[in-house]
Amino acid sequence: QVQLIASGGGLVQAGGSLRLSCTVSGLTFNRYGMGWFRQVSGKERKFVGRITWLGNTYYSDSVKGRFTISRDNGKKMVYLQMNSLEPEDTAVYFCAAGTGSGRSVAEYEYWGQGTQVTVSS
Repeated sequence: QVQLIASGGGLVQAGGSLRLSCTVSGLTFNRYGMGWFRQVSGKERKFVGRITWLGNTYYSDSVKGRFTISRDNGKKMVYLQMNSLEPEDTAVYFCAAGTGSGRSVAEYEYWGQGTQVTVSS
């Protein structure tokens, strides 16, 4: 059974930082690219960034330079370090695993349950 468990969300002031973690089990982790997405209630889920199994990273323009994705293949974990947070970053953040190489929700086969990030102004 594949499980992705996201954690680390919370309430932070604008300009602050948070690190989200995603623990993965039930799949061959180093064969999957890992993505982070976020979703505001009532709106579509949006791409934040992804990391390939080789460790190459790609980010949406809205977070580039502020967010960093990393992975630990030995621990089967992926991280999203978020710095210089803005109120517009408030959303539920999801980690996802996929064998594709894109930015669309449809390219990811497995999803975590999401963790809430709230940035106050």
